[in-house]
Amino acid sequence: MGDVDLLHLARDCSADLADETELRRVYSTGPGATSLQKVADHVHPLYRPYIEAAPFAVLATLGPEGLDTSPRGDAPGFVKVADVHTLLLPDRRGNQRIDSLRNIVRDPRVALLFLIPGAGEALRVNGSARISALPALCEHFAVDGKAPASVLVIEVRSVFFQCARAIQRSGLWDPVSHVAAGTLPTPGAVLQCLSRAGIDGVAYDAALPARQAATLY
Repeated sequence: MGDVDLLHLARDCSADLADETELRRVYSTGPGATSLQKVADHVHPLYRPYIEAAPFAVLATLGPEGLDTSPRGDAPGFVKVADVHTLLLPDRRGNQRIDSLRNIVRDPRVALLFLIPGAGEALRVNGSARISALPALCEHFAVDGKAPASVLVIEVRSVFFQCARAIQRSGLWDPVSHVAAGTLPTPGAVLQCLSRAGIDGVAYDAALPARQAATLY
């Protein structure tokens, strides 16, 4: 099927599922017992190792402009379990857009998806967050003498694991499926195009590794 045919089908709204009744007509079996029983309202001792082993998480937030997702990563365990109802996530140096933080001050609801290289299961956390710039708390997360500007204090509402099917289908941790270096447009190429050549893409790419290394924390 060609791309034009696929687009035509995507624009056909005749079979859209517009409410929960219609959803359940298609997804008629409903969730199994295991899908419901795996949910905890706190960081269960069996879920804590997932958080402590994860070097990467996706933070989802919601604001007046809509949804936003942001990658967060550091050494395994960079998200600290303060107690069974509280997670601490340092806001490391970034691009200063503060999209996630602006959303949180307007709507505290957040979600986290933790990924652990080599593990098929992901861990999902839902809750609410506030942003603390308390110096003593930020200093606790300092790396190489550099503290984060703020720390997210996340009140946990639900925690559960996501089964491994998505990771298995994607081959995410299989080196054979990794994209070869140089096959994607570089950041410099993207910036040069979108800035209409206002940014020198070649110069940007050449300086990027050193700049990232110097501003990692």
